[in-house]
Amino acid sequence: MPTHEPSSDASAPLARYLTLQAGLDLLDRGLSIFDRDLRLVAWNRAYLKLLDFPEAMGYVGAPFESFIAYNAQRGDYGPGNAAALVAERVAAARAFRAHEIERTRPGGQVLRIRGEPVPGHGFVTLYSDVTAERHAEATIRAHTEQLEARVAERTAELQRSEHRMRLVMDSIPAAVGFFDAGRTYRYLNRAYHDWFRVDTSAPDRASARAFLGDAVYAGVRPRVLRALRGQAQSFEYELQTAHGERRIVRTSLVPERARDGSVSGCFELTFDITEERRAQVLLARAHKLESLTHLTGGLAHDFNNILTVVIGNLDALARSQPEDAATQEYVLPALGAARRGADLVKGLMSFARRQPLEAHSVSVGALLATVAGLVRRVLPEALQLEIDTGSEPLWTWIDPTLLEQALINMVLNARDACESLGPQARIRLRACATRIDAAAAAPLQLSPGDAIRIDVQDNGIGMDAHTLAHLFEPFFTTKRGGRGTGLGMAVVYGFIKQSGGAVDARSAPGEGTTVSVWLPAAQAPAEAPRQERPAARAAPRQRGLALLVDDDAQVRRVVRRNLLELGYVVLEAEHLAEARKLLAATPDIALVLTDLVMAGPLDGVQLARAARDSRCAKAVVIMTGNVPDDWPRDAGSPLLRKPFTTEQLAAAIEQGKT
Repeated sequence: MPTHEPSSDASAPLARYLTLQAGLDLLDRGLSIFDRDLRLVAWNRAYLKLLDFPEAMGYVGAPFESFIAYNAQRGDYGPGNAAALVAERVAAARAFRAHEIERTRPGGQVLRIRGEPVPGHGFVTLYSDVTAERHAEATIRAHTEQLEARVAERTAELQRSEHRMRLVMDSIPAAVGFFDAGRTYRYLNRAYHDWFRVDTSAPDRASARAFLGDAVYAGVRPRVLRALRGQAQSFEYELQTAHGERRIVRTSLVPERARDGSVSGCFELTFDITEERRAQVLLARAHKLESLTHLTGGLAHDFNNILTVVIGNLDALARSQPEDAATQEYVLPALGAARRGADLVKGLMSFARRQPLEAHSVSVGALLATVAGLVRRVLPEALQLEIDTGSEPLWTWIDPTLLEQALINMVLNARDACESLGPQARIRLRACATRIDAAAAAPLQLSPGDAIRIDVQDNGIGMDAHTLAHLFEPFFTTKRGGRGTGLGMAVVYGFIKQSGGAVDARSAPGEGTTVSVWLPAAQAPAEAPRQERPAARAAPRQRGLALLVDDDAQVRRVVRRNLLELGYVVLEAEHLAEARKLLAATPDIALVLTDLVMAGPLDGVQLARAARDSRCAKAVVIMTGNVPDDWPRDAGSPLLRKPFTTEQLAAAIEQGKT
């Protein structure tokens, strides 16, 4: 397409052209327009994609012959002299006659090609991939031919053949039927009975309007009429079964022609694609939430730097004037609010999977019993809380404290959903071992294998599609103001994904909600090791020289005060290049405390490794407001998360001694 800058008076036509081209590129059917000299005037992406043409071939003025020659050279037209094949098709194109054909490419792809002349201007051609339709037709016709062959047989063989055919058709995981030109059913397989309670032994008495309902039938009827005019149809819609289940289905209608060419009826093939659509929705949700985790992680980094300054200064002010009335009136409330903000950011980091996990082998049954005991006291007495972990021991590898918090959050959400039900309210905690196959693993973004599934099920008010789609997004809440931050389910999602699992929810208004968590299965531990806490060490009066590295002056000011309280003399550096020079030129550095992410080509991990490798410092600690995805687990130095207290800093220094 032309790339030169348009003049001002041509901007409006160009805008319309770009809008038209954008619209054409959204079509799944290919389109090409050649002028009367058989030069390419317009096309869309689907044209090049469907016919496997290189993008470089698509340009204004491209000769029609170049596309035909490309096809001939790769064997699209079968054996023969390539030049003759090209000449024959170019000559036919110059006649500018309307045509509609189907062409099967060497790879089996079937293209429907429809061309219409534009008198005095050229030729417009549409291309459609009808491979799937033709395969469906072939499949149904194969079954039809087999049925007709069996019906032709006599006596006992006829009866046995009909019985076998019924078994075959009833075993197909789809609704298969045939109706004649008068729209009377002549054949229905067992799926019609399973879905709609139709008597398949008397198909002529079945009414599509009756078992589909007026609303669904109104949408299907025009497709049926087109099929009876000889046009194969394939379309998707939602229906309700006789059991009240909502299903999304795809129906193909294939006309059956009599010997005289008239349509004698249609074969109907309907597949249930509910799970396929659900998988697509889950995958789209996962991609959306993954994008949000990156945004959340960046925000957490900046907010933690801000909160480090705010909390550090407020804490210093409160401790310097503890008895002052202004401290009690203004400083302490502000400090409390800032710490709540830090907790909020911590929740964001949990959603973004930036929090470290303390995972080990956990008994799921025991943990569910603990959760039930903790939440029982905050549930209404009339609410029924059921626990079902089966008889089989269930173990998973996870941080038990965070899993406990996640399940408590889910139970409390279920409690709120059942608030109006009174004694009919019921919550069920259920855990079981399961095997995830490849089909189920893909939409959940899991690896196939053994897993533990935990369900939190309630019979509450349920959620509509909009609420369900946003359930795991941070700050999304349906609760009244002041009753929730909207981070609960976002944190659950982040923690479960970080633990190698998956979480999903199923709900509908008035039908309750089930939130399911899949976790990798683990072996029971041979023996739980005893954990002993190290004795706390008293900080010496003077600890030596500390090199503090951070590109935020306000953060350095607060952290410097923490280091002075611990007995260090502080040397500051604003960036890593400066810090490396100071590290090389200054002997006897007791501590290097560096931020992880700063402007410039270096990062805190490189400085920390240099300090440890050269043994220039007795202790090395890295601090950060956010852990990036590429954080090296073998960095060799402890990671201290902002904001932190003086005590947390002292503990990290002890851990970071070389």
